[in-house]
Amino acid sequence: MNLARIHHVAYRCNDAKETVDFYRDLLGMKFLLAFAEDEVPSTGEPDPYMHVFLDAGMGNVLAFFELPNAGPMGKDPNTPAWVQHIAFKVASHAELLAAKQRLEAAGLDVLGPVNHGIFDSIYFFDPNGHRLELACDKGTEADYARAQAVADDMLEEWTRTKRAPRHAAWLHEGAS
Repeated sequence: MNLARIHHVAYRCNDAKETVDFYRDLLGMKFLLAFAEDEVPSTGEPDPYMHVFLDAGMGNVLAFFELPNAGPMGKDPNTPAWVQHIAFKVASHAELLAAKQRLEAAGLDVLGPVNHGIFDSIYFFDPNGHRLELACDKGTEADYARAQAVADDMLEEWTRTKRAPRHAAWLHEGAS
């Protein structure tokens, strides 16, 4: 099998219009498609839905389902809010700071920028409670190669010990 790319990633939303407005107006995504059905095509279940698709750039599509007959949206109570998130790349640190300012002006609480060594990020929530991240790369090709070179060793050590390996501690400690 040869996967070309992710076709789309789908999440649930509370309100399709509010969601499209948020991603289009605050994050600049193009609203691509809307599908609405009274039955689920893959299962035949009678369950009306609105399915919206937004262009997150370079052919990456983010989709949402509004399910008016389903119970309220919930989250896994055993998973911290910071774990599940959608991260989008921005071109520069200046663009990251401008986005933070725009989001805060729209009334959102924004955390960051947070230094991740080879990239900086800001974090906030969409109207559905999904955590979002905007990230701008700042590492060099050598930095990324150095981090990738120890990825397998880090995973193996983590698997054995369930403790953070120190192979890439330089990312957060500022060491070179």
